[in-house]
Amino acid sequence: MKEELKIYRLSPLAKPDDPNWQNATYQGELIVVARSSGDARIVAAEAELDFREIDAKPAEGVTTDMASAFRNDKLYTVVEEGPAPAEARRGVIGGKVRVDNIISTQL
Repeated sequence: MKEELKIYRLSPLAKPDDPNWQNATYQGELIVVARSSGDARIVAAEAELDFREIDAKPAEGVTTDMASAFRNDKLYTVVEEGPAPAEARRGVIGGKVRVDNIISTQL
């Protein structure tokens, strides 16, 4: 059975100068194909650079996915836009995910 995917829009709730952004990079709006609104946050977070891809070390655990601004409901809201086309795959389909969310220790 093929899973039912939907299109979701992740939009910033907080203004760019909001203090909640102090530990996150302001990324603007993102459109994803996902299973649910919670999965949409995960899809967006997975698209960001993870410490394992550079020479940085995480503060906790083995990944930085949990620290993503996309997972913070004070920074982003998720709105269902409708069903995804039958050929759509889970992932980011609109907007731009920045890759400067983690800074390398090498210059």
